[in-house]
Amino acid sequence: MTTQTEMNQSFIAKIAGELHLLTTQVRATVSLIEEGATVPFIARYRKEVTGSLDEVAIESIRDRLAQLKELASRMDAILASLEERDLLTEELKDRVQSAETLAALEDIYLPYRPKRRTRATIAKEKGLEPLASILWQQEDMDVAAEAALTVDPEKGVASPGEALQGARDIMAEWVSEDSTARAQIRRLFWTKGALTSKLSQGKESEAAKYRDYFDWGEPLSQAPSHRVLAMLRGEKESMLTLHLLPPEEEALTELEALFVKHSNDSSQQVSLAIQDSYKRLLGPSLETEARNEAKERADEVATRVFADNLRQLLLASPLGQKSLLAIDPGLRTGCKIAVLDSLGKFIESTTIYLLGERQAAEASQIILALCQRHQPQVIAVGNGTGGRETETFLRGLGLGSGIQIVMVSESGASIYSASPAAREEFPDMDITVRGAVSIGRRLMDPLAELVKIDPRSIGVGQYQHDVDQSLLQSKLNDVVVSCVNGVGVEVNTASRQLLSYVSGLGPSLAKAIQDYRDANGGFKSRRDLLKVPRLGPKAFEQAAGFLRIGNGDQPLDASAVHPESYKLVQSMAKTQGCSVNDLMTDEAIRSRVDLDSYVSDTVGLPTLKDIMAELARPGRDPRQEFEPFAFDESVQNIQDLETGMRLPGLVTNVTAFGAFVDVGVHQDGLVHISQLADRFVRDPGEIVKVNQRVTVTVLEVDIDRKRISLSMKSGPKAQPSND
Repeated sequence: MTTQTEMNQSFIAKIAGELHLLTTQVRATVSLIEEGATVPFIARYRKEVTGSLDEVAIESIRDRLAQLKELASRMDAILASLEERDLLTEELKDRVQSAETLAALEDIYLPYRPKRRTRATIAKEKGLEPLASILWQQEDMDVAAEAALTVDPEKGVASPGEALQGARDIMAEWVSEDSTARAQIRRLFWTKGALTSKLSQGKESEAAKYRDYFDWGEPLSQAPSHRVLAMLRGEKESMLTLHLLPPEEEALTELEALFVKHSNDSSQQVSLAIQDSYKRLLGPSLETEARNEAKERADEVATRVFADNLRQLLLASPLGQKSLLAIDPGLRTGCKIAVLDSLGKFIESTTIYLLGERQAAEASQIILALCQRHQPQVIAVGNGTGGRETETFLRGLGLGSGIQIVMVSESGASIYSASPAAREEFPDMDITVRGAVSIGRRLMDPLAELVKIDPRSIGVGQYQHDVDQSLLQSKLNDVVVSCVNGVGVEVNTASRQLLSYVSGLGPSLAKAIQDYRDANGGFKSRRDLLKVPRLGPKAFEQAAGFLRIGNGDQPLDASAVHPESYKLVQSMAKTQGCSVNDLMTDEAIRSRVDLDSYVSDTVGLPTLKDIMAELARPGRDPRQEFEPFAFDESVQNIQDLETGMRLPGLVTNVTAFGAFVDVGVHQDGLVHISQLADRFVRDPGEIVKVNQRVTVTVLEVDIDRKRISLSMKSGPKAQPSND
């Protein structure tokens, strides 16, 4: 019996080999994970233990460990089932335990799996298995005479032909359940299989958006994720008919080579059984499996694209603490205005209308009065319908250079407005005003505001509603956790949603922190966190380094230096004859610190270098500084676009087939992957990122279909953009 320790050692060795890591690194990481340590904590504060593995490597170890545990669990269940039914032999046990993948494991188990009545089981009930066994040997014999011996009308075998048919049914199932045959044909599906789609009968008028796939075919091995997901969605909506098959002749040739041993009458029966097996059992079974795996692979690519986009969006440059007017534009229903102070606190709201000269004049007076009363530094305008018109109106008011006007993405703002978080924060506020508040706060700090929205609702992925939702949720959660902890959280001002993503906390402890803060007027030191109900030493260890307390009793509390290293920093200061605060503010003092003298069994140079970097810039925000962006003022709607125009734009979404760019006309244009650069591009993510500023050329405008084709290639009349 394999012990848990032996199993873990086996997992560790396998993971190390697959990920090209040292066994000691994997063992240490697995140990930390099983002790409850989070990925950000391990990556930041346990570098000596893991050999400085980054978050990507740690997540890979965690995920592969979970897969191997799932395989082991399924293996145990199969062995228990076989033993319970007295089918388990030592040879079979060895085969089961040597399976490397779930697919291989299920292939081994398939002949022994309890099954419903099949043509083969019915034939066995008629007593035809001995005939099948004789034919399977493929010896020279009188096949018809042998079959005649099994004729028994009482058992339902009326003729030699029926007997042979039943024997072939049994042999067909043997072929289908043979693990070697399944492995070979499975490989053929992936090396030679073709994915084809056709328009479903009678769906011509409904399936227009799938017209690219009305008569489509390509090798499965070359089909990109977005096309696989598009075709599967078309099939799900009954617009397309999909097939995934390798060349049938090649598949049958491989099976014949496996099972047909001679050239005689009994071999001919085996050959007929093989053909039946492939068409009726093996082919359909492996087609379903290949389709499922193609979907899983496409899901992984789409999820990775979404995760990369989300990271860029969450880490967008924050405006910072500036007072502002936030406007959720609307032409017919009016523009909702929310006034926020420099901390994002809501002050008041109003509505302006811009349709007609009289309304515009009234709106001008309202805006000017608000600016006079509140002295905003910025006006944030949502980029939805009416956004450009509102921006133009504001710029015409002569507000002066002291007030910036900034367009802000509205994606997800409406989701937040109707969410429980928004209702809890602003129970008596109109939903549209909540949207304006969210737009303003998103400009101040994109990360702090976007964590209030389900990441799947932010709209920076491809086919996010078609991919495995648990996989998507897991990966996006990893990104949010990574970003939140990478930036750090001010514990005395952070929302409950933001706190919930801090390493070691979660929703329950985040609420407990918020309740303690409300009741006690905030935290004066990180140690005060231990006074929060249910926040014990383990949670404190995981969370403390990522929580910031500015202007507190301990200057290190405002930095990413973990409390476990405070004594070390105090020792450095003592050696230099200064205070910790002096060490943090005086570069000359820090330069005299000999890091090698502080290396110990538990603290190495990686951690010491991190500490010194933090002392130099305590609590440094890793995000880039905010820089305003302006669209071309001559272009406000899609009708203004002309072929050949060179325009500034912002990348709003990156997919496997290209990038979408906002040029300020309420409809993003597509830069197809073939138009991203003057060279071949395999992955759009190599060229562009969400929120990147680019210069594009308009290739084509389809006003009726609201489609804009753009290019980032350099043309004869244009030089490449340096943005």
